[in-house]
Amino acid sequence: MAVTVKSEHEIQLMREAGEILAKVHEELHAALKPGMTTLEIDRLCEKLIRGYDCIPSFLGYEGYPASVCVSVNDEIVHGIPSKKRVLREGDIVSLDTGVIWKGWQSDAARTWGIGEISKEAQDLIDVTRESFFAGLRFAKAGNHLNDICGAIGDYAESRGYGVVRDLVGHGIGTEMHEDPEVPNFRMNRKGIRLQAGMTLALEPMITIGTYEVDWGDDGWTVTTADGSLAAHYENTILITDGEPEILSLGKNDPDRVH
Repeated sequence: MAVTVKSEHEIQLMREAGEILAKVHEELHAALKPGMTTLEIDRLCEKLIRGYDCIPSFLGYEGYPASVCVSVNDEIVHGIPSKKRVLREGDIVSLDTGVIWKGWQSDAARTWGIGEISKEAQDLIDVTRESFFAGLRFAKAGNHLNDICGAIGDYAESRGYGVVRDLVGHGIGTEMHEDPEVPNFRMNRKGIRLQAGMTLALEPMITIGTYEVDWGDDGWTVTTADGSLAAHYENTILITDGEPEILSLGKNDPDRVH
């Protein structure tokens, strides 16, 4: 397994890519409202990314037709934007997108409520986000990959949620998906030893019900097999000799306080 360790210069470019991606997510969140189509979200996302002189990393990736995956309610990931899909009050929507800045990638996802949402839906969103931070605490040089994976899954499962197993996080750098794979559940092996300079995309995908999934006829959209709600939270992170650095959160993002 060839896990790349980045130089200081490369890390700085990934840091800049992450700062841009954080701004894109902030602006997408501000624009969300009932009555908006998922295609409108995609058009705005592409406009924002290109406005920062970046390339939308998702557009055309293995044939994916959009700049952002927009997944609503029981859709876990890879929802294809459509003019026919309209956001309604009470929906939850996961936005997963990435940018390429001077050849370097950043990847992040957020799940938001549209208008007033149920307590059940908000609790799911909160636990999904918190499971990311449970794993992040172990993202330190000298630890093993499974320390992260196990902490993510243990946190969500201890609260009664399903942890998707068919989809995982990943390394990231000049390519969106690099080694290693980063499951959101405890593996039966330690995995690689983490080193300063490694960059990973941690992305819990959590459901209210089963962890089992269905794959859509479009070849992309992944839904919960039981129709239950799903949420997705992802950031690009840097392993350091001390505390990990989240590269895709804005400087004033409240999630920085953990």
